[in-house]
Amino acid sequence: MAVITVQQADELLAASTALWEIEEVPLSAAAGQVLREPVRADRDFPPFARVSMDGIAIAYSAWAAGRRVFEVQGQMPAGAPPQPLRGPEACWEVATGGVLPEGADTVVPYEQITLAEGQATVVAKEVRPRQNVHAQGKDRRAGDVLLEPGVVLGPAQIALLATVGHSRVRVTHRPTAVLVATGDELADVEDTPLPWQIRLSNPWAIEALLKPWVASSLRLRCADDVDALRAVLLPALREHPLIFITGGVSAGKRDAVPDVLREGGAEVLFHKVTQRPGKPFLFARTPQGGAVFALPGNPVSAFMCTVRYALPWVRRASGAGETPMSWALLAEDLTFKPDLTWFVPVRVENRQGVLWAHPQPGHGSGDLANLHHANAFLELPRGRDSFEAGEAFPLWPYP
Repeated sequence: MAVITVQQADELLAASTALWEIEEVPLSAAAGQVLREPVRADRDFPPFARVSMDGIAIAYSAWAAGRRVFEVQGQMPAGAPPQPLRGPEACWEVATGGVLPEGADTVVPYEQITLAEGQATVVAKEVRPRQNVHAQGKDRRAGDVLLEPGVVLGPAQIALLATVGHSRVRVTHRPTAVLVATGDELADVEDTPLPWQIRLSNPWAIEALLKPWVASSLRLRCADDVDALRAVLLPALREHPLIFITGGVSAGKRDAVPDVLREGGAEVLFHKVTQRPGKPFLFARTPQGGAVFALPGNPVSAFMCTVRYALPWVRRASGAGETPMSWALLAEDLTFKPDLTWFVPVRVENRQGVLWAHPQPGHGSGDLANLHHANAFLELPRGRDSFEAGEAFPLWPYP
């Protein structure tokens, strides 16, 4: 299978994205999930002419005709049903958020009146018609779409759902991700590794990156052995819609992941991308339509491929649409001779609204500690070997 470019990998991944299923959840469980239905206003916003400042409600025509003293009929707190004005000589004391009295159209704040012996005297030099009144339907009309499918439900969206009475919400059903780490050199986190071993970290990093988009993660370990791979991968291909594998995809004699995937009926759409790090990256679809991201075992390679390719795919599959593109200015000159797209770790600085990317190249794709000092990857295109400070390039940030 031929090595493909980064752009070709993007195209194949986009073409292979299928939306995950929909489920209905209570509003209390909807935060952070992806909305899969349009949400409309069930009535006008606001649903009545709403008082927006404490004071007295009057008919503006009375003030315009010269009246400055008004008889106070009483108080109308927020939540009380509307009451009518007795006439142009009258007023109601009203509270912010309450209904404007029938026959009134203007609110004069307490700071601009005096109250004595049941009368309110307007001392303001100017009163404007409909001041301090939030007109019915000014924000939205009944039937207007308030939320489109695909929005990630944050606090503001949860408030809107509550306002229109959505006690249950249709959202994307988030799958369980299976994370398979291959390699005889791996020890578990709680173990003391032998001198020739390392503790596994890839599943933990991928799980953290996926956390907003999946329900949970199942972490599995597998030795560099074909039979062991079969025992783990073949059932996973049948049962799970989202599988991540780290290691076993390079050109070594014990890198059997591609063969076992094909044996299990998976269709390998590409294997190897003209990039550094992460050249051996493989993507496949299972017979049931699930996705397999088989990543190099080196930590920086696996991390970068997840940020650059898997997260945008997962976002599309969830119904949230394309990942918003970010760009940053390179903070210093760089040289890179190989004819590959280079994803260089960078630390992003915001200078008065302009993003500057400071290279943190580290010591290769095994330098996991370097990811802590960076917070994004800057995508430098192939076909050139020098990149000048001040040039803008695509940015792939991570938490």
